[in-house]
Amino acid sequence: MSEKNISKYLSFVLRHKPEIIDLKLDQEGWACISDLLERSEPIHGVQLNRTLLLNVVKNNAKQRFQISDDGLKIRAVQGHSTTTVDRKFLEKTPPAFLYHGTAERFISSIQNQGLIPKERQYVHLSESLDTALAVGARYGKPYILTIRTLDMHQSGFKFYQAENNVWLVEKVPKYFIEQS
Repeated sequence: MSEKNISKYLSFVLRHKPEIIDLKLDQEGWACISDLLERSEPIHGVQLNRTLLLNVVKNNAKQRFQISDDGLKIRAVQGHSTTTVDRKFLEKTPPAFLYHGTAERFISSIQNQGLIPKERQYVHLSESLDTALAVGARYGKPYILTIRTLDMHQSGFKFYQAENNVWLVEKVPKYFIEQS
């Protein structure tokens, strides 16, 4: 079983569908590791255990997951669609520009309505062009949008930064988007 498969599974149950294994997430997204391990079915024939779990958390390049200081809980850092989670991120002033990677086929819709979180709670933005490019490539021919985030902030939009440095905002109106 690859770490990638475990990461996808963790993203699914910790961000979107904890109820599929009867896992309880608190408002900040924390779940008991022991409950997660007990309720997880084998993935490709391998039972998830604490060692595998900790390796995935440690080695995940995007730092998608976090272990609590006491080592008893785990959560997805951001990207939740489940309504039981309402993370409280610290508001921060963004840099002048941030980037959003998407697929070229979505550009027309974005030009009409801006960026919306869809099933997630926030629109995700990156300081890195490389990261935005990689995100966009997951959905087809990549397209990078440059967002005038400092202008947005000065217009009253609130920005947050997750522990893995992903920037979060409720939406991005089309007039703050520049096409790269």
